[in-house]
Amino acid sequence: MINHSIDIIGSSRDALGECPLWDDRKQILYWIDSHAHLVKSTDLKSACVRTWKMPSQIGAIALCESGRLLVAEADSFHFLDTETGEVTQFVDMVHPAPNMRLNDGRVDREGRFVIGSMALGRREPVGELYQLDGKGSLKVLETGICVANSTCFSPDGKYLYFSDSLSDQLRRYRYDSSSGSISGRTRFVDTTSLKSGPDGATIDAHGNLWAAMVISGQLARFRRNGRLDMLIDLPTVYPSCPCIGGRDLDTIFVTSISNSGNALRSENPNAGAVVAIKDTGVKGLVECRFNDL
Repeated sequence: MINHSIDIIGSSRDALGECPLWDDRKQILYWIDSHAHLVKSTDLKSACVRTWKMPSQIGAIALCESGRLLVAEADSFHFLDTETGEVTQFVDMVHPAPNMRLNDGRVDREGRFVIGSMALGRREPVGELYQLDGKGSLKVLETGICVANSTCFSPDGKYLYFSDSLSDQLRRYRYDSSSGSISGRTRFVDTTSLKSGPDGATIDAHGNLWAAMVISGQLARFRRNGRLDMLIDLPTVYPSCPCIGGRDLDTIFVTSISNSGNALRSENPNAGAVVAIKDTGVKGLVECRFNDL
């Protein structure tokens, strides 16, 4: 039995905490508070939190080869220089329906950003899954989505994992890194028995998928064959997304929600906190970077 340890990181709390990313070059943790339009970071040693205000709600962020961050907002992409605070417009987009925003994304092994979208305040499958390259070209990979989540890639880049959270299902696609195309959609995991749809997810060095079970307040680990083999109860409600980082890539960081703006709201003092889980035996992968050079 693994005796893992869990700590709350600092006193920062988020309304809609999402998209933690470990920067292996700077040895700092980034994440977002989507509703507050904030990108955040901490170096863990000082527990000091830096923030950058963006123009609109944030769906996801990505590390860039240039050292900047790619920030996916409601309907646009910007670059954020965290040294100077400069925000540079990159790509605008038009959603297929009103009242939508981008939500949850990950960089593939070739440096392209794969990100989904969602309808706001309604269960309507108008969301899409996009692929953005460094030249600003945006390609649609999948349609018919209510809430795009759980985007991550197998260690060799040959499989894309993705969920529509309202379906309680994690999907797996074959992913052609050279062409950037997807095929062979299969059901990887049905989370109905866990009493929660999957939110954000990440992959470890062994190909295991770690998913935030937002309603049950747990972090689940699934083997490459889809078998559940670890379920961790968290000290905060509504966990939203994990990443694996730390100096030795052996710490799992998980963001959480205190007020999603609709169904998820809590006065728990740990709601909206970032937690760090150690001693699980996990080994992470260095986060891929968006090719903006």
